[in-house]
Amino acid sequence: MSRIIGITMGDPCGVGPEITVRALADMSDVDRAATRIYGNLATLQAARAALGLPVDLAPFVIDLPVEGAPLAWGTLSPVAGDAAFRFIEKAVRDAEAGVIDCIVTAPINKEALNLAGHHYDGHTGMLRSLTGSSAAYMLLASDRLKVIHVSTHVSLQEAIRRATTERVLATIRAGDRHLKRIGYERPRIAIAGINPHCGENGLFGTEDDDQIAPAVAAARTEGIDAYGPISADTVFHRAYSGAFDLVVAQYHDQGHIPIKLVAFDTAVNVSVDLPIDRTSVDHGTAFDIAGKGIANHGNMLSAIAYARKLVAGRAGKE
Repeated sequence: MSRIIGITMGDPCGVGPEITVRALADMSDVDRAATRIYGNLATLQAARAALGLPVDLAPFVIDLPVEGAPLAWGTLSPVAGDAAFRFIEKAVRDAEAGVIDCIVTAPINKEALNLAGHHYDGHTGMLRSLTGSSAAYMLLASDRLKVIHVSTHVSLQEAIRRATTERVLATIRAGDRHLKRIGYERPRIAIAGINPHCGENGLFGTEDDDQIAPAVAAARTEGIDAYGPISADTVFHRAYSGAFDLVVAQYHDQGHIPIKLVAFDTAVNVSVDLPIDRTSVDHGTAFDIAGKGIANHGNMLSAIAYARKLVAGRAGKE
């Protein structure tokens, strides 16, 4: 029997409804039957009209109310922010109950979310809170480059503070477990340095020697094939060229910039170490093009394919 994925529609004023409808239209009948959309039917129908697609939506939509729907495209709205939260909350509860087997999230707007009183830094923090998890890691995956982050949506100053030996080691472990789950027998994991040239023996800072190197050493004693710290100005090229299966980035931009350079339309955002599975597009709400029927849904297709891979991998172990 097919396993079910649940797609959350994202912010009703952004491109989430459009890329969700496009993805549903592209699916085979079998995959469509194994899909549920957590969103608002009126908004999805407005997106379908903008796209000019004939796909029947109602059988696949978990319809949640949104006051005034469909809302105006491309607008910052606390109503939309609250709706986006409720779509995710319902999907999480259904995933916890086993109604669906993986969540795929369309983009939300953090400002709208916070205007609605839901004070999270993004999907990962929200999912961690909703599931009561002590930790969750953001992993960005493409065919030739995969990156997991020690920290994400914090200031650079705070990111440096968070790059403790314990946190770096926990991130390495999480990445190793995830890659083994998707088929890597012994993942080769590179750990990026936090300072230029990994501090150049203390000339540019000591964090790499004092905090990151001990985490790499500890990971190796546990049997993890870890290397580093390696200067961030070379490690991503080396991984992209095939030397490593995963790079541990120390902060948001260090990991996001190389991924978005080489796989802007295809990279998938994966939440690692949650009690539920979740993948996501790796782009924003794109208010400037919302409702125009021109949003590229390739990233959504990649996120759905990764979700089905996770579900199939889990089913094979049951």
